[in-house]
Amino acid sequence: MKLEGTVALVTGGAVRVGRAIGLELAHAGCDIAIHYHQSRLQAEDLASEIEKIGRRAVIISGDLEDASSWPTIVDRSVDALGRLDVLVNNASIFLTDTADTLEGFDPLLWTRMLRINLLAPMALSHHARTYLGASGLGKIINLGDGCVERPWPEHLAYCASKAGLAAMTKALARAFAPKVQVNAVAPGIAVFPDSYSPALREKLQRRVPLGRAGSPEEVAGLVRFLAESGDYITGQTIPIDGGRNLV
Repeated sequence: MKLEGTVALVTGGAVRVGRAIGLELAHAGCDIAIHYHQSRLQAEDLASEIEKIGRRAVIISGDLEDASSWPTIVDRSVDALGRLDVLVNNASIFLTDTADTLEGFDPLLWTRMLRINLLAPMALSHHARTYLGASGLGKIINLGDGCVERPWPEHLAYCASKAGLAAMTKALARAFAPKVQVNAVAPGIAVFPDSYSPALREKLQRRVPLGRAGSPEEVAGLVRFLAESGDYITGQTIPIDGGRNLV
């Protein structure tokens, strides 16, 4: 799909991997709708950077835990930029300061995790269905996680939400065919949580066959490939983890 003049909505697009995706797609020719929840200043900064590239950008606030925000995020993107061709479901939550274990099972935590990481991407895809593919082709790209293949017992709800997203990617690929391709990328280490110590970071990197962490820009490059060149790829989850899924 030629990206010049198309519009992409990136959830959680103001920081970290989402920011890199927005910039990469803007460089490819997309106008960008930047969804954010609390990172307004970062969203405004990114919008300014995208406009310097020569593309349009709009920032859209919304709490993905709130169902009323789901159609609003999509509709405001289309109202501001005129169309929607690419939906990147990047936003998710990952908790490091709350017990997400068998012993610490909390139904409220599970409900919040599944609502933001799984139900919101489904709802956004549903609300975007009348716009995606309207010009011939459309793309949905979900941000999964390598934990689907190697789940962590200390992050049960998170792993379950990402496993659900992987299954949903396959199901939506069939539901949206033939005009819209639905795929996912599954990063390993792209950005460490701020709370991870240097020792823990080094330990995790030693487990990666390529011997290093990835980067937001590398993940963004794969997202761009799927949006720009993946017209005959659908229903797939592509790992980008330095080979961590092999060992």
